Amino acid sequence: MMLATQIPDGPFTWSMIRDSGVAREQLTAWVTNRQVRRILQGVYVRSDAPDDPRARARAAALVMRPFAVVCDRSAAWIHGVDTFEFRELEILPPLETWVLRNHSRIRRRACAGGQRDLAGGDIMTIGEIRLTTPLRTALDLACRLSRREALAALDGFRRVHGLTHKDFERELPRYRRRRGVVQLRQLIPLADGRSESPGESWTRLCIVDDGLPCPTPQYWLVHRGVPIFRLDLAYPACRVAIEYDGSEFHDSVDQREHDAKRREWLRRHGWTVIVVRKDSFTGDVLAAWLIELRRALSARGRVAR
Repeated sequence: MMLATQIPDGPFTWSMIRDSGVAREQLTAWVTNRQVRRILQGVYVRSDAPDDPRARARAAALVMRPFAVVCDRSAAWIHGVDTFEFRELEILPPLETWVLRNHSRIRRRACAGGQRDLAGGDIMTIGEIRLTTPLRTALDLACRLSRREALAALDGFRRVHGLTHKDFERELPRYRRRRGVVQLRQLIPLADGRSESPGESWTRLCIVDDGLPCPTPQYWLVHRGVPIFRLDLAYPACRVAIEYDGSEFHDSVDQREHDAKRREWLRRHGWTVIVVRKDSFTGDVLAAWLIELRRALSARGRVAR
């Protein structure tokens, strides 16, 4: 059996290691034993390999053609803004690419996409691949994705790449009559780089769409001159906090105990705390916490817009 030390240092495909004499069963064993992970369809890396834009670009270069441009959610992923749904991460969707007009579409299982007109300023290079710039990627996703996912993408690009409302607005004329531009125009004023997760972005949008004032993201609570808690979303004047419990950071016993103690302290000091979870965005559950929030704000003299 081949030793783990013989796993390639960089990203690799099955055909690359097959030519070196590695059996398919060995690759399966590496994945099963978590020595190797799939980073894209048909592309693998060592489990301890760094995960950064350049590493992701190197992986993408193995399955795309030189004249193609990585776009949409795949470009966002390379730029460090993950917009894939959790369930998609288990099957790893194809790399989303565009080709410029007059080029043939890519017909590979690991790639998906079509043709698109792009200006020179829409394209950049990372490593060996071409991809849409952070600004172009953010605007395209804001048109293409669902409303909640679109705001999360805009928030993410503001947070990671420092894009501003003016950056977005400057490009709006190019999107005239494009499908999704109405949504893009509506979401630009709401984009806020202080949101630290898609769940927080979703929560904030649900609040605004319900006609309530927009809360402050990542609000530091100061007690006796010392910052002690950072709240996901808050109405400081009303002492109302909205906390989003995502599974990534709130599933451990220690974290749940920490959250419970913090929220008890907040309640003892006059705060209303509303907890939103990943299953809180549809139906009766969504309606329930929005009603609770509206009542809390009304009780403190803050009314809907």
